[in-house]
Amino acid sequence: MAVVVMQSATGHVPAALDRLLAAAGLASRTVVLVDGATTAPADLNGVDGLIVLGDPGSAPAAAGAGAPAGKAPVPAPAGPALVREALAAEVPVLALGTGTRLLARASGAAPASAVASAADGASVELTPSADSDPLFAGAARPSPGLRPAPEPLGLPSDSVVLASCDGYPDQAFRIGVSAWGVRFLASDGVAGDGAPSATGLDPWAEQLLGRFAALVAARAEHTATRAFFTRRADVWEERFAHQTPAYEAAVARMRMRPGGRAVDLGCGTGRAMPALRAQVGTRGQVIGFDVTPAMLAAAVRHGRDHHGRLLAADCTRLPLAGRCMHGIFSAGLLDHLPDPHTALREWARVSAGDGVLLLFHPSGRAERAARHGRPLDPGDLLAEGNLRPALETTGWHLDEYEDAAGHFLARAVRLG
Repeated sequence: MAVVVMQSATGHVPAALDRLLAAAGLASRTVVLVDGATTAPADLNGVDGLIVLGDPGSAPAAAGAGAPAGKAPVPAPAGPALVREALAAEVPVLALGTGTRLLARASGAAPASAVASAADGASVELTPSADSDPLFAGAARPSPGLRPAPEPLGLPSDSVVLASCDGYPDQAFRIGVSAWGVRFLASDGVAGDGAPSATGLDPWAEQLLGRFAALVAARAEHTATRAFFTRRADVWEERFAHQTPAYEAAVARMRMRPGGRAVDLGCGTGRAMPALRAQVGTRGQVIGFDVTPAMLAAAVRHGRDHHGRLLAADCTRLPLAGRCMHGIFSAGLLDHLPDPHTALREWARVSAGDGVLLLFHPSGRAERAARHGRPLDPGDLLAEGNLRPALETTGWHLDEYEDAAGHFLARAVRLG
């Protein structure tokens, strides 16, 4: 797991940052933001989080300047583009000091025109919204010596203000569900009172960065999935449209009755949803779940919301009542989960007593292994000898299994 630290060419990374990231099991890679460089833009491949410490527009300098000792600077001319990609894929972002300007610009917010003014000695206070924020909930009151940022900053209309002070609003904020900006923390390793600290961070800032590192580590699994599929969402349907008949044939094997309730887990662009709707009829219910908002948006563009509801959710923690679904369809998902047994138990929890689980892939195991240049893995969860006991111990009975040249299909029924 890795966090990219984006700094201006004249800034430096606080000495405590590597320690805080390492404590959460995260490595770091420094990217120097330089205007006018000609290197290819970075992307989010292998990136679990971003920490933005500078704004390339605020400190134009020679590429490579200001890199921390022992770290190779990587010029990144497309800092805003990388942050935009992170916002779209819900990759966690924390921007500090001048880095909040880059975050605001990447979000598409218009620059602020109002001139702020504040009373002498105004202190930064957390807002009520901080109490329920994923990063700020439970955080201590900001240190009294931390000075508010005096200049106005334009933010998106749906941003959430998390810290403010008289005359200087928007001192800390959240954009979307995964990007935070904290303006009253300096981004150059200087403490709030203007004097260098031993670690480059005051205690409150160190706590915040530690909390952010823990959040990045906790979300890493979904972050990687969202980053991968967000980049591909716009072309996914066209690339795999030829597989639609195979999806229809697989759904037919579920043999659900009209009026039933069906769910597609990891639905992507929703290719199975029309077939699920046809099987349960107009009186039935169809829901598609996915963790990547961009894939759900693509599903809407292709009209899949006409066949059922589309919701963002973790397939191991479904927002469904127990024993409410008659059919669960899942294509190419189970063996990519870090804890498939937990997923199978959750799917059994929401399945009715006569519920059906259909695991599908439009390619057989041998075909996929050959495509990736590797032999079949005897430990593969989808091998019948591994899948059958995994199902039996999580509430399912495997009653059909096919690992053919052109598809993989396993049908199981709920036990009890």
